[in-house]
Amino acid sequence: MKNLLLLLITLSACQTNQNTKPTLDKLATEYVRLGLEIGQQDSDFVDAFYGPDSLKPESAEYEYFPKDLFLGKIEKLQSKLIEYIDNEKDTTNRKRGKYIQAQLDAYAERVRIVGGEMTDFDKESMALFGVKAPHYKTAYFEETIEKLNEFLPDEGSIQERFQDLGKRFVIPVEKLDTVMKAAISEARKRTHKHYSIPKNEDFSLEFVNDKAWSGYNWYKGNFTSLIQINTDFPISIERVIDVGSHESYPGHHVFNMLLEENLYNQQGLIETSIYPLFSPQSLIAEGSANYGVDVAFPGDDKIRFTKEVLLPLAGLDTTGITAYFHALELVGELNYAGNEVARGILNGTMTDLEGIEYLKKYGFYSPEKAKQRIAFTRKYRSYVINYNYGKYLVKNYIESKGGTPDNPKKRWDLFGKLLSNQILPIDLK
Repeated sequence: MKNLLLLLITLSACQTNQNTKPTLDKLATEYVRLGLEIGQQDSDFVDAFYGPDSLKPESAEYEYFPKDLFLGKIEKLQSKLIEYIDNEKDTTNRKRGKYIQAQLDAYAERVRIVGGEMTDFDKESMALFGVKAPHYKTAYFEETIEKLNEFLPDEGSIQERFQDLGKRFVIPVEKLDTVMKAAISEARKRTHKHYSIPKNEDFSLEFVNDKAWSGYNWYKGNFTSLIQINTDFPISIERVIDVGSHESYPGHHVFNMLLEENLYNQQGLIETSIYPLFSPQSLIAEGSANYGVDVAFPGDDKIRFTKEVLLPLAGLDTTGITAYFHALELVGELNYAGNEVARGILNGTMTDLEGIEYLKKYGFYSPEKAKQRIAFTRKYRSYVINYNYGKYLVKNYIESKGGTPDNPKKRWDLFGKLLSNQILPIDLK
């Protein structure tokens, strides 16, 4: 009798799940269709879409960006979702509904921004990405710079000393394609040892110019990507691993493939077919892509592979490479200077010229790269927090669950689960 009762309860739960899922599927379809409609008017809104063409809207022409029209549609869909979530008993469906709800909150904030309605940096990042990055005073950067000053004793400013060291490891232009593909190939090999990746997966690599970013993955669906590398500035040897892994394995290319296979193909979650760039999904995407470099090349692996493979391919001397990578670790602690500049510019407390000087002094940017960073900030705004604070949250999430560097198998397993599920930034905290 007891077993029969349990069976009836299970069947009832399954029936409830089956009855409510079509409703959620309908709301999710509305979410995708609305995202594509907004994307028609905001070219940066949709980063990737691999769903059915039937969801693409017909072309619409407006004299101006229809902010109020879109906000009205978002609010109406949010109301339906809230009602659904409040009445849904199945925890899986509720979690899925809350994920779409959070993404819709970001829809609304991005629409307000494009429509000319601005708020401050922290409120914007919370609305778009679900988190607010910490503030850092200049004393934090000065303390780190002093450590670097002691590490690189010599004459001249510490910024000049560091940049002079880095110039020794700039890849000749004619070698860049070979070296970049070697780094990506190694990252791919290491990733394939841990994840079952579709056999037909592939990517193409292009070198481009005149971009605000250093690298970009344009995911095309069906497990394919176009990876573009910006060559506006000379590329140092460490960047081929960082940018290559970030954009490919186990970074954006793998992240999008796992979502497409596990959530869209296998579970039929239509909402995963669209990737809205300004959304909580981007904090997971950028944070995991940056942390993924450490997953694929843990400890001194990056130095070892660079010394044994990449530098010889580039025709560069290996002398000083270990010191250079250790200096890079310290300079990496200055990464939050970019956030402070973005916060100042968006809040109106810092001019572009002041931002350039701040980046040069506290972020060790060259004048040219500082100008590029300002251009990135003007275009992508509070998106900058996804790279550093996103990595911090992903790292803490993985390692707090036992995925520490001395337990690489568990780290790869936890990292794969993170890439394969609907995770919100709040889940990382």
